[in-house]
Amino acid sequence: MTEREESPTEEQARDARFVGSARERREDPALLRGEGQFTDDIDAPDASHLVFVRSPHAHADVVEVETARAEGMDGVVAAYTWADVEASDAHGRMGAPTERLNGDVPGHPVLADGRVRYQGQPVAAVVAESPYLAADAAEAVAVEYDRLDAVTDAAAARGDDAPTVFEGCPDNVAASGELGDEAATDAAFADADRVVDLDLVNNRLIPNALEPRAALARPEGDRLRVDMTSQSPHGHRSDLADALDVPERDLRVVAPDVGGGFGHKGHHHPGETMAAWAARRLDRPVKWTATRSENYLAGAHGRDHVTTCALAFDDDGRIRGLRAETDANVGGYPLGSSPLLPLWYGRLLAGQYDVPAIHCVTRSVFTTTAPVHSYRGAGRPEAIYVLERLVRRAADDLGMDPAEFRRRNLLPPDAFPVETAAGATYDSGDYEPALERALDAVDYETLRETETRDDGRLVGVGLASFVESTGGGFESGVVRVHPDGGVTAFAGTHSHGQGHATTYAQVVADELGMNPDDVDVVEGDTDRIPRGTGTFGSRSVVVGGGAIVESAREVREKAARIAADELEADPGDVELADGEFRIAGAPERSVSFAAVAAAAHGSDRPEGMDAGLEATSFFEPERSAYAFGTHAAVVAVDPETGEVEVDRYVAVDDCGVRVNPTLVEGQIHGGVAQGIRQALHERAVYDEDGTLASGTMADYKVPDAGHVPEIHTEHTVTPSPTNPLGAKGIGEAGTIAAPPAVVNAVVDALAPYGVDHVDMPVTPPRVWRAMRDS
Repeated sequence: MTEREESPTEEQARDARFVGSARERREDPALLRGEGQFTDDIDAPDASHLVFVRSPHAHADVVEVETARAEGMDGVVAAYTWADVEASDAHGRMGAPTERLNGDVPGHPVLADGRVRYQGQPVAAVVAESPYLAADAAEAVAVEYDRLDAVTDAAAARGDDAPTVFEGCPDNVAASGELGDEAATDAAFADADRVVDLDLVNNRLIPNALEPRAALARPEGDRLRVDMTSQSPHGHRSDLADALDVPERDLRVVAPDVGGGFGHKGHHHPGETMAAWAARRLDRPVKWTATRSENYLAGAHGRDHVTTCALAFDDDGRIRGLRAETDANVGGYPLGSSPLLPLWYGRLLAGQYDVPAIHCVTRSVFTTTAPVHSYRGAGRPEAIYVLERLVRRAADDLGMDPAEFRRRNLLPPDAFPVETAAGATYDSGDYEPALERALDAVDYETLRETETRDDGRLVGVGLASFVESTGGGFESGVVRVHPDGGVTAFAGTHSHGQGHATTYAQVVADELGMNPDDVDVVEGDTDRIPRGTGTFGSRSVVVGGGAIVESAREVREKAARIAADELEADPGDVELADGEFRIAGAPERSVSFAAVAAAAHGSDRPEGMDAGLEATSFFEPERSAYAFGTHAAVVAVDPETGEVEVDRYVAVDDCGVRVNPTLVEGQIHGGVAQGIRQALHERAVYDEDGTLASGTMADYKVPDAGHVPEIHTEHTVTPSPTNPLGAKGIGEAGTIAAPPAVVNAVVDALAPYGVDHVDMPVTPPRVWRAMRDS
């Protein structure tokens, strides 16, 4: 804890029985026993199976699709093309914010509408009695293409000779935007003593969840139920209703166990839409499960920013201004608001620092590659990578220790709330203690004096100080007390590894004076929950937890009135603890929570009080909560081969009040593992024809235990005033901080060679060439 006066939120957290306790996840035993139920585990009587025919080309006109041979095969139920969808009562496109784009661009069609714009785009769909029969029939579909030129690089796609992806957007720029003050930034650069600049690539990534995208759509009377891998069941219900042109009330979306999302399962894709369309047309269940290779080809990618940036500063190390210009690849189609997401990444370009002037220009650019959408962090990693690489470069230019350069520019704790030059308003922060803890934990001073190990490998230490915006939008929460005193909490978020059933139960238990084991948590069913925004952007505990807390407090207030009536006391004199309502100062006078619950559902209620004991809340914070921290990476580089090993990793994070420290650490570990792999290994690669060259796990390296070091975690606690828990999000901290920390460490190790930058992924050939070229 940092030294300061405690807030009411901190006092409450200090006195809480369960919020702040490291309870084991209640979800784990069933999953470890193999008793989880994922979408592909769900079956339905008379279920048929859908398989797509996908384009082998990145850019082509579809001349003809012949399905007759496939339709005549045994076990085939139907074969569909865009003509079938177009002739139906559904418009069959996934919506795009056309009015906010630079051109007239249609939404992604569930099947190609005459042209394909990325390799793997669905062209036809076959439904058969088994997935194997459907796959065989899909191979029998004949498609004639007229190939067109491809373009895979966002900057190249803006060139005069680049092929046009959409006629309504001739320059391929889907959307563009500016943040900050250009004139003020120009003046800051003109007045500064020094300027450093960098050209940076934030490499394209492919999400890898335990289960690829999947859906089972089945008619239920006049309605349609869709079980699917989803981070946002209500959002997917809205998307499906729009694509199918049916009222939302006619759809029920259920998300069972979801084996990882990473943003990838928070937005709409053709698979679940086509399964739902086919189920309505055939009036029978239709199941679709993507293969791993299909998920690589067409499941949506992440990152892929190319940025030119510069930092202006004075000889004393004070930052004066920052410029950035970014081309963000959004692929062959807009997936919902995907072209708009990159336009906001620049809001975090100030990071933890007092940066007086910022100007950021961003262009979202169409290319003939798989659509790009949010991936764990969604703009935060891209912004902090730009900033932290510039900070390291500036410190080197001055010959100043990178930690000292950071100290001189940190926002002071008495500045909050503070609006940055990029337009973000930070809620609370105390940044220097996290920096100092990271330096101490990694033994920074000793490492700065060490150039090589005994085995001849080069030693480097890198830092990354970051902020992360968390907790946007609204969320619903219902707390329902049953007549026997048991409690069920319903949340509009959806857990796909975060442990909501554990954390939400802890929150409710503290508010209602009971044990978390007596609280059930329900998520992921649009029929049982009034509305939900979903789980992404490190928002669940901040917003979903806020809604749950508000509902629990309303329930407690009503229960206290009932207890006061039973005890013939004033409600203000009634206290709740250990499952009992007691009279303050007279603990022998009490009534159990279960008895109050029974009274609430019976006739022994105060006069005029409605029956039942439950509450529904919709919580929306006025502004985001900004988590922060400093991470440090230590690397060893083999000068003969360029191989990089992350030897040590320290993560000091501040996510406000920590509801469950064990789950916080788990989120940090997972994020750091992904961030390290982005820095060193992961990269989606297209050849000049738009063919994905990294389309399997043999060509695309995902995190593995052997390449992730032991991660040392520490924390500070700076509560957020934006929500009743005082919490900030933590789910994306590792993917934000690890890439710049690792790259800064590699640059530190290579300093004797004069190397000041190596692009991600920092592979051995790249490191070796950088040393030789320098």
